[in-house]
Amino acid sequence: MLDMTPKEVVERKGATINPCKTCEPVGAMYCALGIHKCMPHSHGSQGCCSYHRTVLGRHYKEPAIATSSSFTEGASVFGGRSNLTTAVKNIFDIYDPDIIAVHTTCLSETIGDDVQSYITDIKIPEGKRVIYASTPSYEGSHIQGFSNMMCAIINQLAVEAPVKNSKVALFPGWVEPGDCRELKQLAKAFGIDPILLPDQDNTMDTPMTGRYEYYGNGGTRIPDIEQIGGSRALIAMGHIGSAEPASLMMKKFKLPTELIPLPVGIAFTDRYVMALKGASGAEVPKELENERGRVVDLLLDSSPYSNGKKVAVYGDPDIVYGMTSLCLEMGMIPKYVITGTPKREFETIIGDLLSQYGVQEECTVKSNTDLFYMHQLIKNDPVDLLLGNSYGKYIAKAEDIPIVRIGFPVLDRYAGTIQPVVGYRGATRMIEKILEALMSRQDRDASDEDFECVM
Repeated sequence: MLDMTPKEVVERKGATINPCKTCEPVGAMYCALGIHKCMPHSHGSQGCCSYHRTVLGRHYKEPAIATSSSFTEGASVFGGRSNLTTAVKNIFDIYDPDIIAVHTTCLSETIGDDVQSYITDIKIPEGKRVIYASTPSYEGSHIQGFSNMMCAIINQLAVEAPVKNSKVALFPGWVEPGDCRELKQLAKAFGIDPILLPDQDNTMDTPMTGRYEYYGNGGTRIPDIEQIGGSRALIAMGHIGSAEPASLMMKKFKLPTELIPLPVGIAFTDRYVMALKGASGAEVPKELENERGRVVDLLLDSSPYSNGKKVAVYGDPDIVYGMTSLCLEMGMIPKYVITGTPKREFETIIGDLLSQYGVQEECTVKSNTDLFYMHQLIKNDPVDLLLGNSYGKYIAKAEDIPIVRIGFPVLDRYAGTIQPVVGYRGATRMIEKILEALMSRQDRDASDEDFECVM
């Protein structure tokens, strides 16, 4: 089928082919899984919940726990109040979470269920909590669903703190468990006790102990969420995914807030390190200076193999922004930069970044689009590398282009979620992966007389 993709690009409004996103409830579910002892609950049909759990489970290679209101024809006609009331009671009785995070689906949104009023009328056990986020599947993307759940957590759990605490709040956006660990370690290097919200460390990559438990030891604790408004500062990462939660925190708690890019690559990690320096008042630890120096040395050493290479970067907006910056630092040309998330701010921030390197005229940037469109662009002007999720592998095969898997979802490889992409160590890892792909292709295509052991 992909061999038949036409070169002629035609503007499409009524059809998406090979989407570069998934639906809002997936993001809401993943966000909720970053809260300690939280049960995500899908207010809709069992099929919707099963899909959301499946796509998360395939990416993280871990069971994504969640429950459903199990809509049938009756609930679809008369509303899901009874289903939700029964579900909440059963969930607390059987699974005993500390909190249930309800998110809607296209079905419950379309019939107009007033979920907030349903929850108000439910008898909730003492010491337990139920929160709710509106996440219709037919708008936005999983990144918007993640953001909506973050806003729901802030609105319904965080309270005005009578006394300020010494902690620093960190909003990482959609990152992997390995990234959560790295972000916390960088903060602790400055003597900061961070509140990471959400925190999927040890919830979506739980160690094998021989005994299965519904809830891992990780996740942001509810008391920390309640006190987050009393933090001395907030560092929010990701101009798309974390912008709305950060804005809400500023309005609700007047919290000193810095919105920075996801710390991928050298320049963006520098922004995070300097934000930590400002929040802590401490000097940058020597060990971080050494980490940074090693990454810079790696870039210099390897530049003959990356400089001038053209790359197509695709996926979720904040990780794509970070990876585009890293590619530019490697001397590569981000020929095509796309996301399926419908946010025009993406095109603006990517355009500004490309302008800093003077390559904006060579590159195409587009939000709210799909991989079919990117494939058409590649057919007209090929690239040397694909950088994105597993759905690009079909284009890689059809056009014989190497691919480096990054972002969500990666369905056909292992270990990516437990390792960092962020920070200087994450930059080192990604540079290695990109160089491996480019240099392996050079070896594969080399003639016998040009095939060298030393490169």
